[in-house]
Amino acid sequence: MTPNRREIMAGAGALALSAAIPTAARAASFASKRPAPAARNFTSPAIEAEIARVKAKIADAELAWMFENCYPNTLDTTVQTDTLDGRPDTFVITGDIEAMWLRDSSAQVQPYIHLVTKDAKLKRLFQGLIQRQARCILIDPYANAFDKDPGAPSKLEWSETDQTDMKPGVAERKWEIDSLCYPMRLSHEYWTRTKDKAPFDDTWSRAMKLAVQTFRVQQRKDGPGPYHFQRPALQPSDSLMLGGYGRPTKKIGLIHSMFRPSDDACLYPFLIPSNLFAVSVLRKVAEVHREARGDAAAATDAEALAAEVEAALKAHALIDDGKGGQVWAYEIDGFGNHVFMDDANVPSLSGLALIGVVDRNDPLFRRTADLAWSERNPYFFKGTAAEGIGGPHIGLDMIWPMSIITRAMNADDDATILECLRWLKGTHGGTGFMHESFHKDDPGKFTRSWFAWANALFGQLIVEVADKHPALLARPL
Repeated sequence: MTPNRREIMAGAGALALSAAIPTAARAASFASKRPAPAARNFTSPAIEAEIARVKAKIADAELAWMFENCYPNTLDTTVQTDTLDGRPDTFVITGDIEAMWLRDSSAQVQPYIHLVTKDAKLKRLFQGLIQRQARCILIDPYANAFDKDPGAPSKLEWSETDQTDMKPGVAERKWEIDSLCYPMRLSHEYWTRTKDKAPFDDTWSRAMKLAVQTFRVQQRKDGPGPYHFQRPALQPSDSLMLGGYGRPTKKIGLIHSMFRPSDDACLYPFLIPSNLFAVSVLRKVAEVHREARGDAAAATDAEALAAEVEAALKAHALIDDGKGGQVWAYEIDGFGNHVFMDDANVPSLSGLALIGVVDRNDPLFRRTADLAWSERNPYFFKGTAAEGIGGPHIGLDMIWPMSIITRAMNADDDATILECLRWLKGTHGGTGFMHESFHKDDPGKFTRSWFAWANALFGQLIVEVADKHPALLARPL
């Protein structure tokens, strides 16, 4: 049997031990870990200026070093730009896995979107990514990850024996609602900031209409639909039960998501953070359809689905918090069964504000996020190094820096933000980069030394703190 993703991530080169990182390395002179300029995949004067601007505000030498390493990591190491039929084409790998996730690629470039009008080359990169994502969706709207060559079979060893309808160009075919949500969000963000119609051509339109149609099919009102997935693997959450269609549900108008953003199988197929995300982005993509293309029919269709899913969420997805209030469930099945937990991967219950689904001061969101950051969540871990949320993907006691970054971005009070910054500074394991996860008592034990999404999110946090809470960076941590 070929190894799966977990086995590879836990193998040599992906799991670092604290014994392998000498104390002297941790106290190094903070020389830049960026590739030499000539070796960088993509450079942008606007990004370089932003790095210099923000770094000048950071008094803590180690934190400044981490920011300079992490913020441009996506552009330095994962972006591959080209042209296709005379138009921009951008492929963005996730880091140490040579494939493009629709979710990760969108999140990896999000920290740069505010600079898109300041650099024509950066603008072209976004155009190319929006176009590439549209072409990927047209290959298979159920896939979460894609190869650069649209005609090639998957190069991921763990996908080779998957029992599903694999297509050329698909790297992995785990159906996750957020895989379609993120390109919708990226398109809206780009349109809002630029009013540039160039990437929103017929290819984009067909892809977005297919995405909406896929959401409707996965409401499963008229049967299970075409998607099924099984993987011969030791990890149960890498496969789906009942012939690959997942657990039974009562059809209540919500969209089935067979996998979470972590790429783990859902316990109950109505994944609430992802359904909330879908409501938000359906309205956003409707705006692009209407304004950029004059397509009122497509806009109305997307908005109608958003209204239906929103009503179902309000009717079925709220649960008691045990304190006399209500919070969002993490997953439900429509029969009255639910699970409350949270997973660090966004969309999460804690990350709803981060992706623009809710206002971070919304009382329902605050109650939900607070409960997720507590022992009520079985994947909330407290250790000597830090506290934070992990998930079943890596295992118990492994905190994801992404959850700490999300907590800091949710916060308004200086004390919480400062605490999160100190945890992040103290848990990079001497590498100067963020990781997928680290052990709650030993930050030298971590997974994925090259995980560009986490690096990008950390950089985004530092930019936000520099602009909104500059006093926190004006002195060493």
